[in-house]
Amino acid sequence: MKKLLFLSLVALITSCSDDDDGGTPATPTSFTVSIENVSTAYTYTASGAFSVPDGAAGPGPIMEGDSYSFTFYAGPSVTPGTDTRLSFATMLIKSNDLFFAPSGQGIDLYDEDGNALEGDITNKIYLWDAGTEVNEEPGTGPNQPLNGGTQGMDEGGNVTRIVDGMADAEGFTYPNVSDLIQVTIANPEPSKFKVTITNVSEGSSLPGPHSPGVWVVHTADQPLFAARSPDFDYGLEAIAEDGSPGELEMFLGDRSGFTIPLSPGAWAVHADGARPLFTDGAPDTEGMEGIAEDGDPAPLAASLSANADVSSSAVFNTPAGAAAPGPIGPGARYEFTIMATPGEYFNFATMYIQSNDLFFAFDDVGIALWDDDGDPISGDVTSEVELWDSGTEVNEFPGAGLNQAVRQSGPDTGMEESENVGLVNDSFDYPDVSDVIRVTITPQ
Repeated sequence: MKKLLFLSLVALITSCSDDDDGGTPATPTSFTVSIENVSTAYTYTASGAFSVPDGAAGPGPIMEGDSYSFTFYAGPSVTPGTDTRLSFATMLIKSNDLFFAPSGQGIDLYDEDGNALEGDITNKIYLWDAGTEVNEEPGTGPNQPLNGGTQGMDEGGNVTRIVDGMADAEGFTYPNVSDLIQVTIANPEPSKFKVTITNVSEGSSLPGPHSPGVWVVHTADQPLFAARSPDFDYGLEAIAEDGSPGELEMFLGDRSGFTIPLSPGAWAVHADGARPLFTDGAPDTEGMEGIAEDGDPAPLAASLSANADVSSSAVFNTPAGAAAPGPIGPGARYEFTIMATPGEYFNFATMYIQSNDLFFAFDDVGIALWDDDGDPISGDVTSEVELWDSGTEVNEFPGAGLNQAVRQSGPDTGMEESENVGLVNDSFDYPDVSDVIRVTITPQ
């Protein structure tokens, strides 16, 4: 009897010891993973001010023969029914509130075949009356900037175009636009533009300076003004009356940037020490290229499902609350459930769509789903997320590259790179990770 009791105790102790050592599988824990796009949805893609004449040391107007130049990147519009356009405004200083600008709709930067605009575009530029100050005789009015004026009589009118050869509302006439200003645009490299605004008023009936101004790249109509409507009160009045771009520059700058969608992706629960998605410092061999270049998780998902170190994996592709797969824009999220046992790790990948081959993920070993105390992790883990370059395609300007997923003619169209996977490290600027994506993991 004693021998039987002893053997029973030994069996019990052995059984407990095996369970502690992992001999008996631990109970899996369910986690909810949320991948949220927290980036900003911008109204305009790019904007800025031009205030320093070419070759000058500091800001100032452009006199006869001088010019302003500015550069920007812009790709064709990806929104159906819209075009990528340029607008700008600069003051005719020998006036009360007149400015040069394209139409309220702006100038198309690409034609229907996708060819970039180049050459002399002066014929697309007009002279406008802001309708904010009563006009005086051009060049001699006491309330015009060159004559010491600070504030003329308020007009309370609409923005109107002054047609070449036609008088304004007060009966004053002005030289043709092409006798005062010349505007050219160059396309020195794909999606990059350089605009030059030259004062050609010498020899005209109204020689004189033109002011600093602002420019904006947009898809929606009328970012600066609408013809036959009052000034929007965004800051155009300050340019048209005083040649001061600061207020409008700030207004546009707060609303300018490239909106960043995030793509469908893939996830994996895997063993400690495994690197099933990618290896930092080594070429992609797992299929990450599909996500990083085209937002296609299928190749990586197939690789993960065949990996012995991966206990579970899947694709996430349908935004929360949506009926069909697709990318997520600002304010949207992907949400899915994973199952894992103590000691396992987790990783995922989703494309930074305004790029050639960048993706968000944890580092190559992923993150532990249990902490050092043996408790499942819970909460915001965005601080562990990094922006990676798959090294498979040459990077272009983020948000404007012609071979980036939203603008390319077809999958895998960029210049092959054949580099290693690594943290993004190029000459371009990217927002902080936490300004684009938020990842939370919640045990159930």
